[in-house]
Amino acid sequence: MMQQMLSHYQTRKRNRAFAVMTILAILIFVAFIISMNTGYIRLSPSDLLMTLIGSGTDKQSLILFEFRLPRIVISLLIGAGLAVSGCIIQGISRNALAEPGILGINAGAGLMVMLFISFYPSTSAAPVFLLPVLALLGASVTAALIFALSYKRHKGLSPTRIVLTGIAVAAGMSAAMIVLTLKLSPDKYQFVATWLAGSIWGTNWKFVLSLLPWIAILIPYVFYKARVMNVLNLGEELAKGLGAPVAKEQLKLLAAAVGLAASCVAVSGGIGFVGLIGPHLARRLVGPKHEMLLPTSALTGALLVIVADTIGRWIMQPSEIPTGIVVAVIGAPYFLYLLARSKA
Repeated sequence: MMQQMLSHYQTRKRNRAFAVMTILAILIFVAFIISMNTGYIRLSPSDLLMTLIGSGTDKQSLILFEFRLPRIVISLLIGAGLAVSGCIIQGISRNALAEPGILGINAGAGLMVMLFISFYPSTSAAPVFLLPVLALLGASVTAALIFALSYKRHKGLSPTRIVLTGIAVAAGMSAAMIVLTLKLSPDKYQFVATWLAGSIWGTNWKFVLSLLPWIAILIPYVFYKARVMNVLNLGEELAKGLGAPVAKEQLKLLAAAVGLAASCVAVSGGIGFVGLIGPHLARRLVGPKHEMLLPTSALTGALLVIVADTIGRWIMQPSEIPTGIVVAVIGAPYFLYLLARSKA
């Protein structure tokens, strides 16, 4: 009888999670349609439909297929990648306030990209595919430094030390980037300032192609490791008692989180809080089991970024607000709320 009740409860919970993911997918589709119609040059629903089926004017096709659609797709990929990265880091560190931006991983990726931009033209074709690799290098070095400083031999990873060390490293990286901006030409400085604010600057299909492989390979790999993350969440000692190779799995998952964050930062700049808000909202909706938490985090992050990017393009037309600023307006109060609640 007890087993039947437990099975019924798990089935209900699973069905609820699938319902939540379906609703999120519908909301993303609605935001996708609205975003295609948002911009300085408005496309009516009929114009949008005619352009999608190939019957629009050359101008309408140029606006939709060469400017808006690549940016919308990149927004979705960035949101999913950053949210899943944050979910991994929160699971590894067992710290609800951990995410790539707060831990300094974004800053490490940004510093490496900025070093490259300082010596090479930011508009050249080669960096489109090279930037994610360089960002991965910078993020990997930063993550290794943070976790080396946070690790204690007999106690493992200390969640508090991870956050404090990450904040300190991020501050150092940010200071280094400020120093580098003093030596940039006006054109490069404008590009870097926009990039640091979290503007989605990669707005053509080349950037989609440079980001897509990272997302398409790493996110399914992380989904595959969902059960391992459930075991790691039980604590290092208990996970070891259950036979899990804790250090090895933590390293693999951390590498995936760094790869996701770095590749997204290379294209989007300094968009913060997505890796914090996405997993938190998903956890409230579907619970802590990573089989459902990870895909829900990806959908929540994608929805957050595409909505923030659409608002940023619409609210001050013909100018636009960087997506990172819109996300920060939402994320900063939520972070303070979580911080106050954790102290309680």
